[in-house]
Parts: sequence; C-alpha cells; structure tokens
Amino acid sequence: MKARWPVTLMCEVLEVSPSGYFNWEGLRRRPDKGPRRSHSGEALLAHIRAIHEQLRGEYGWPRMHKELLARGVRVGKERVRVLMQQHGIRAKGKKKFVVTTDSKHHLPVAPDLVQRCFVPAAPNLVWSGDITYLPTDEGWLYLAAVVDLHSRQVVGWSLRPHMQTALVKDALLMACFRRKPAAGLIFHSDRGSQYCSRDFQDTLKAWGMRSSMSRKGNCWDNAPIESLWGRLKTACVHDRRFATHEEARQVVMDWLAFYNHSRLHSALGYLSPMQFEQRWLAAQCKPAA
Repeated sequence: MKARWPVTLMCEVLEVSPSGYFNWEGLRRRPDKGPRRSHSGEALLAHIRAIHEQLRGEYGWPRMHKELLARGVRVGKERVRVLMQQHGIRAKGKKKFVVTTDSKHHLPVAPDLVQRCFVPAAPNLVWSGDITYLPTDEGWLYLAAVVDLHSRQVVGWSLRPHMQTALVKDALLMACFRRKPAAGLIFHSDRGSQYCSRDFQDTLKAWGMRSSMSRKGNCWDNAPIESLWGRLKTACVHDRRFATHEEARQVVMDWLAFYNHSRLHSALGYLSPMQFEQRWLAAQCKPAA
C-alpha cells in the first residue's frame, strides 16, 4: 500500500498524525526490544477507520474488536468501544422495508416444521428461503436467496426483474446443484405464492425435500434470513442509488461473497459462515483420525 500512496496522504485521509503512525510502525518492526507494547491511540484509530471504510461501516465495536484481533492487532474490547465512541465511528443503522410476501392466495400451505429452531446440528438439514428487492433507475430488481441455517451461509441466489416462481426456483436449484443435499432436508419459507406454487413444490419433491412455512405475517418465524436482508440493505442500499440492474447485481454479488467468506457473525462465535462450516467439518474428521 505504501508503494502506491504516500504515508502522509494516507494519514491525512484516516485523520491520524504521521508521527503516531511511524511510532507504531517502529514498535512493530522491533520485536526484540522487550515485551510487545500496546498500539498508540492514533495507530489503533487508523486501523479502525481503515476497517470501517473497507467494510462499508457494517461493524459496531464488538465485531470491530474481533476483526482487529483476527488481523493481529492485540487490543482490549473496552478500548475499542471508547475510541469508536469518541470519534463517532458506529455501525450503520437498519431501516424498515416494504414486505414483499404475497400470501393472499388459495394455494396449499405447508406446516411450520422449524418452529423457530434455527440451529440444526449439521449442514444441509434445514434451508431457509426468502425474497427482497433493490430499487434501481431501471426499475425493481428482486433477489431470492437460500440460506443453510447451520452456518447461515448463502448457498443459492437469483436476481431477476420480477417476483415470479422462476426467481425462487432458480435460487433453490443453484443451492441443490452446489450442495447436493440428501433427501429429507427441510426447506423453510414464508407463505408467498412463489413458494406455494405447484412448480416450486414439485421441485422440492423432486429433490426429496420437505416444505415448511412460517405463520402468516410473522417475520420472526424466518428471522435468520430477515436479518440477512437487513445487513444487505444497510451495506448496499442505504444512501445509494443504482443506475442499472447490472450495477445493483455486481454490488450484491460482491457483498454476498464478503458475507459468506469474511463477515463475522455473532451467532457463529464471531466466525464467518464459511469459517464456521469448515471448522465443523474439521471437527467431524478428528474422531476418525
């Protein structure tokens, strides 16, 4: 990075003094000069500002603390909290969004097999699906996603300019072809007409899946994916205007990759979905080794 941008310019952008940075750099390069000293306030603030900018302001102080530790910056969580509070660095707030579920239909509805038990014991036992929307200058772009509730990993998705059954079916088929789940998997969704349609239900049956649906108008019955939408909208939609569907598509794809591979999830012990699943798989191999 220093080969591309002058240190003084980077310090100016991050609002820290060059002397503070060079002090931290000198301590970092001299591990033989006694016990490791803590980072100066200015150096730590530079780290926090850089992470805050890189992650689009998604992290509050608990995740910021975990991210700093993961990057090799040893610091106490209370110090991170106070420093962020003093400098007005906070996570973006969530906003309420319009419900996209169309449950005013006469199609058959499946029972709720999940009952808000969002912690299956292994991958590919319970998936959750839902639809959200993205406003663009070319009109609405709709996103359907499939989440494996074990790791909260997004395992399938589809983006289309409509909310027809093909939208949710494509997301399901992507998940199926990528994960190849065994028969018996529970697919949980709301009562939207797309999920109740004969085409979608036939696809579930063809893959040996059982359909499960939340109660009418109760978002808490599908809370994990509702939380996903909140994070997505906070990171990608708030205070942003997309000129085209393609622009929105690229931003969403980049964020989903970040979410799966890098975003620390509090429900997973501050691991990313991919890290959580990899650790779980590694743990299953140990008894056999």
